[in-house]
Amino acid sequence: MRMVKMIDVSKKLEQYREAIAYGEIKLKPETIKLIEERRIEKGDPIQIAKLAGIQGAKFTPTVMPLCHPIPIENVDVDISIKDDRIIVKAKVIANSKTGVEMEALTATVIALLNLWDVVKKYEKDEKGQYPTTAITNIRVVKKIKKA
Repeated sequence: MRMVKMIDVSKKLEQYREAIAYGEIKLKPETIKLIEERRIEKGDPIQIAKLAGIQGAKFTPTVMPLCHPIPIENVDVDISIKDDRIIVKAKVIANSKTGVEMEALTATVIALLNLWDVVKKYEKDEKGQYPTTAITNIRVVKKIKKA
């Protein structure tokens, strides 16, 4: 049986690293309207998700045990509403020996999960289920590495 191990990056040089991750959450039209009218009981879901995404990027090695803790220099979480969904794009920048894709993905996913948490009251059907709410299309859309 193979042992689990962290990859040794000690001999690699630090380089500029950037990654952008993308994801969406599909919501009911009524929920989108409540968000736009700033009538969500828990507070502004967009601002909550932005802060959560930033925090998520910083906590990536805590929840992903083989991910290297790296000095993140910037996290930008952009959130927009388009029709029946909210789009999250998280950009992470660092000068590091390893890439920041996992941090960008974690920021995106954590932002999306927080959006769901803040609006779940409005998304449930009469049986307490979420028949139309969906987190989808999570992916890395850009990765840069340069000396």
